Amino acid sequence: MKNNDKNILLVEDDVNFGAILNDFLKLHSYNVTLAKNGIVGLEKFKKNDFGLCILDVMLPYKDGFTLAKEIREINKDVPLFFLTAKSLKEDVLKGYKIGADDYLTKPFDSDILLLKIKTIFKRKQLSKNKDNSVFEFKFAKFKFNSKLRTLQFDSEQNIKLSPKESELLKMLLNHLNDLMPRELALVKIWNDDNYFTSRSMDVYIAKIRKYLSKDERVEIENIHGEGFRMIIKS
Repeated sequence: MKNNDKNILLVEDDVNFGAILNDFLKLHSYNVTLAKNGIVGLEKFKKNDFGLCILDVMLPYKDGFTLAKEIREINKDVPLFFLTAKSLKEDVLKGYKIGADDYLTKPFDSDILLLKIKTIFKRKQLSKNKDNSVFEFKFAKFKFNSKLRTLQFDSEQNIKLSPKESELLKMLLNHLNDLMPRELALVKIWNDDNYFTSRSMDVYIAKIRKYLSKDERVEIENIHGEGFRMIIKS
């Protein structure tokens, strides 16, 4: 499989900002293809192999959300970053529902963007290196089978998890020692992000914490305003 981890599609209609960001990313050894509107952006995406797409939301002819949906129809896995001049919650949630990996509000620190890009490519590489069909997990004194939805502590009897409990635990384990974004979990598991689904997820997190409390080394941290992180203390 071709390694496209240096290839970035940048779709930005602000000529000055686009040029500055383009030069900054190229300075850090990324291969950047710049498009100035959504129509050209889609054409370039079809003709090239990109490891990441950075899309401005407000684009002429075809807005960033529409472009992202069309990109997703071609490649459901390519990471997407949205850039926007406004931070309306509705727009942020819309972006995550389409499948955004991150959302940056202008003006933003270019070094933070660079760190986010490096993190995305690192996760992609880790994903390539592991078997994506893995459904059996061993952590601390637990054994978890996401297909059978069973969780076993030490040599005790299996606990049968609900479908959402199982999906949530698997997502936490796939983000082990790293942030599991709240919005990402809500969109992937509940297919929505609103007050009620968010409270529902908190209930499920509490249930999983209770299951895992049998081993004090396992902890699920609440990262305020961001999401959760599962850690296993040594």
